[in-house]
Amino acid sequence: MHDDGRLSPETAACFERLLPGPIERVWEFLTKSEHVAAWFGGGSMRYAIEPCVGGEVSLADGHIRGVVTQWQPPRLLAYTWNVFSPGETESPYPESYVRFQLKSQGNEVLLTLTHRPILTDFGAQTLMGWHSFLEMLGTLLAGGELEPRDVIMARNRVRYGVPEIKR
Repeated sequence: MHDDGRLSPETAACFERLLPGPIERVWEFLTKSEHVAAWFGGGSMRYAIEPCVGGEVSLADGHIRGVVTQWQPPRLLAYTWNVFSPGETESPYPESYVRFQLKSQGNEVLLTLTHRPILTDFGAQTLMGWHSFLEMLGTLLAGGELEPRDVIMARNRVRYGVPEIKR
């Protein structure tokens, strides 16, 4: 034990992507339920981000839950991130924070995503997931047709060295 304060290292997942604009359209894809569902997971699951500081975040039927901490349309969205299994009212994992920053660059938009802190054993898995989600987001914004989510995840599982889960 020490009386003096100390700095501890923090691991963060960071991504930058140039996406087709305008910035208002990218903002809608990050915040509107029907768009979030398309790039985050799709299916019949519920996706909702309440549009205000203090608003509820519920992704994939509440598998991910949080609270909006920054809401500055169309430039900045940040929220807490907690992972829950079905029926859980308390997450067994520590809370983390996701931040999307948007900046117009001509006809494109620079998206900067930061997710922190990342648990030591979940680094590659977190990178694989966000890479896949951002790939799907970029495809949709460009007007392309999405590959099946499991195909995209499998490709990025190899890219980040994440072992396949046997069920």
